[in-house]
Amino acid sequence: MSEIDCMEKTSLADAAMRLEKAVSHLETAVQRRMDADRSLNALQDDLQRLGEDRSQLAVSLDESQARASRLEEANKDVSRRLVSAMETIRSVLDAHGG
Repeated sequence: MSEIDCMEKTSLADAAMRLEKAVSHLETAVQRRMDADRSLNALQDDLQRLGEDRSQLAVSLDESQARASRLEEANKDVSRRLVSAMETIRSVLDAHGG
């Protein structure tokens, strides 16, 4: 085997090793990218669920605030009626010497 043949085989072997190393790096990069894409998709799903939860909580809060307002109005009405009833009772008692 001549020196040129040995050099060509060495160059070919070196090129094959470099190619194998480059392919390995490429596979690793592709795997990292796929993992990152899966993570991004999971985060987007979480974000969508959080948005839906937020919407549901906002509706629930609005309903609770409306109910609290109705209860407050009812409380004020009952309070006015009680004051009126007490004043009526006092005036009846005063009129009858009670």
